Amino acid sequence: MSGAEASGNVHWTAWAVFASFFALVTVLGFVAARWKKADLDHLHEWGLGGRRFGTVITWFLLGGDLYTAYTVIAVPALVYAVGAYGFFAMPYTIVAFPIFFALMPRLWNVCHRHHYITIADFAEGRYGGRWLALAVALTGVLATMPYIALQLVGMQVVFQAMGFGSMAQGTEIALIAAFVVLALYTYTSGLRAPALIAFVKDAMIYIFVIAAVVIIPMRLGGYGAVFAAAKQAFAEKGGATGILLQPAQAMAFASLALGSAMALMLYPHASTGVLAADSPKTIRRNAMLLPAYSVMLGLIALMGYMAIAAHVQAKGTAIVPALVLQSFPEWFAGFCFAAIALGALVPAAIMSIGA
Repeated sequence: MSGAEASGNVHWTAWAVFASFFALVTVLGFVAARWKKADLDHLHEWGLGGRRFGTVITWFLLGGDLYTAYTVIAVPALVYAVGAYGFFAMPYTIVAFPIFFALMPRLWNVCHRHHYITIADFAEGRYGGRWLALAVALTGVLATMPYIALQLVGMQVVFQAMGFGSMAQGTEIALIAAFVVLALYTYTSGLRAPALIAFVKDAMIYIFVIAAVVIIPMRLGGYGAVFAAAKQAFAEKGGATGILLQPAQAMAFASLALGSAMALMLYPHASTGVLAADSPKTIRRNAMLLPAYSVMLGLIALMGYMAIAAHVQAKGTAIVPALVLQSFPEWFAGFCFAAIALGALVPAAIMSIGA
C-alpha cells in the first residue's frame, strides 16, 4: 500500500485502536491531578511535580521528553533520504549523558536550595541580571516552538496515514481536538500528567520498535537484504548518500552530534524534567540508565533502510507510517500510530509547561 493509497480511505480498525489508547491516556492525564496529591496552585507542584519524582518516574519522564515523535518520524525519514548521515542522533544522545551526569546534579542542588523553577530563574539568581534572565527565557521559548511544531508534524502524518487526509479538514480537526485535550489535562494536572502518561507511551514505543526490527526484516529477507537494497538505492542516487559516511562528511557529522549534545539539556522541557527529580542521586542514576533509549534510537533509524527495501512509495515524514501500514495488520498499525502520537503528546505537554 503506497502513502497515497494509505491516505485515500479511512482505516477504521486502525482508528478504533488509536482512539482507544488516546481515550486511555486522556483519562490518565486527568487522574494524574490526584497522583502524589498536592496543592497544584503552587508553581513548583504544578510545573515540577513538587520535585518528588524518583529514579523510575524520572527515567520514563525524561525518556518520554527527549525521545519524541521527531525520533520515530524524522530520524528514519532522514536515514531514508541520505543514509548514514541520519545516524548523527545516536552519538549525539550518547555524548549528551556524560554532560548530563557532570552538570545537572549541581544545577539541581542550586535550584532546589534557592527555589528556582526554571533556568531563567537560575540565571537571574546567579548573575543578578533581569535582562539576562529575560534573554534566557525568550531563547528557551523560541527554541521550543519549532520542537512543538515537530510534534504537530508527527501527529499530522499519523492522521493522514489513517486516512483523515481524505476528509475535508480531517487532519486539522483531529490535530486541534488532540491538542485541546492535551491543553486541558496539562492545565489541570501539570507535570504529573505527562509523567504518568510517559509510562504508557514508552512501553508502547518499545513494543512497536521491537516488533518492527524483528518482523519487517524477516519479511524482507533479513538484514542482509535490507542493507543490500539500501546500498544499491544510494549508489543509484549518488551524491552525499550511502550506508557509510563519506570522508568529507565526518567533521560535519561529528560537529552536529557534539553541538546537539551540548544544547540538549538547556531546552526548557529537558531542564523541567531534571528539576522535577527528587535528588541529585536520581539524576546521576538516570544519566547512566537513559542511554538504553539510544539503543532503541538506533533501531528506529534502521526503519529508514527497511522502507527502502520495502519499496515504500511515500516521501519525507510519511515514510514510517506508510511502512507500518504496509507491514502490519491494521489493528497493530493503529497501536503503532497511537504510540507515535503519544510520542508527540508527552513531550509537547512538558514543552508547554517549560515554556
